Amino acid sequence: MANLGKLNILMCICTLQGEYTTGWTGSGASKSDKKVVALTMFDLRRLGKIGKLGMVGVNGSKFPAVRQHLQENIANVYKDMDTSFEEFPKEGKVDPEAYKEAIDKMSPGDAVIVFTPDSTHYPISLYAIERGIHVLLTKPATQLLSHHHELIEASRKHNVVCFVEHHKRFDPVYSDAKARAQSLGEFNFFNAWMSQPKSQLETFKAWAGKDSDISYYLSSHHIDICCWILQDRAVPTRVVASAATGIATGEPYNCVPQTEDTITLLVDWQSINSSRHRGTAVYTASWTAPLKAGIHSAQHWYYMGEKGDINVDQAHRGYDITVDETGKTWYNPFYMKYSPSESGHFDGQRGYGYISIEKFRKPADYDTHGYPTIANTVLTTAILNAGRISLDEKRPVGIKKSGDTWVLE
Repeated sequence: MANLGKLNILMCICTLQGEYTTGWTGSGASKSDKKVVALTMFDLRRLGKIGKLGMVGVNGSKFPAVRQHLQENIANVYKDMDTSFEEFPKEGKVDPEAYKEAIDKMSPGDAVIVFTPDSTHYPISLYAIERGIHVLLTKPATQLLSHHHELIEASRKHNVVCFVEHHKRFDPVYSDAKARAQSLGEFNFFNAWMSQPKSQLETFKAWAGKDSDISYYLSSHHIDICCWILQDRAVPTRVVASAATGIATGEPYNCVPQTEDTITLLVDWQSINSSRHRGTAVYTASWTAPLKAGIHSAQHWYYMGEKGDINVDQAHRGYDITVDETGKTWYNPFYMKYSPSESGHFDGQRGYGYISIEKFRKPADYDTHGYPTIANTVLTTAILNAGRISLDEKRPVGIKKSGDTWVLE
């Protein structure tokens, strides 16, 4: 593809104006390390790598608080960091489809970054793609496998990049483990755990259990890693899901009755090269983990092949700090380094959270380089969608390929 050059970029965020995008949750600064997208965009603009920046939400009256937050936590922290942006909708307006007005003001070849509730990924991305706008889309790309296929076809038809922000592919531990797994023979077993503290239910209360679930939100990370490791080696064939409940729906969270606490997907994998080799994967995600565990996201996984195994503990990187008032905390500057450089500038360009966004604007043949494009992530959506159906209909769900299209049965 052609060099994207100095992209003009629109950041699409959620009704709370985007914890992962801005670091603001509606009640103040996020206590997690999820302050990534806007900070990366402001820094890329400082470095002359992108052009104009816009931000679109639903409620324009929240932008003054967002601007104040960005001034206090970014502009006042890092030297030469301009945090200005054009907002949609304007102050005093509430418009769930403000993204349409914002995208309509863009030109073909510009880009949209979509970090919104899961159920809105598909319509926003499709609207942008059909107007020749490149899309960087947070995980899960879509909730329905059919929608995922539609985005693949639309991006090809309109010759734009649709890139899923699976940043763990750029974690050097994960990418090294992926490479080493290739020498361990046929796949046998994979087990992944990822959780966030119960306090996140307050942040996500507007959509938790209504528009999406914790499997879509968190297990999408390690399902994608497993699919990436097994690409061209094995395919998923069946999904059975189970869920634990009772915490999210009780005091003090009071989420809607259908909200699950913890979801486990059991997935059968069939080797492409050996009919006798079948593997099993277990993907579990929870948003009811204990508070004050010293980490925001507990996350680890285990891979076993016929010739060896791999253990990865992503949450504990051998770097912890203990403070009298708050106790012990494990930090991960390999993801995002928030401490300024000696010159006072932002110094997180080497973090894989930053790199996964910067890669989007660099010219490459994305589909053939193992990047998480919309075409390269279809099996992640197939497994997640099958898991949701399995929970709702209380049955196993099959996955198979029909021609060039993956289908559920």
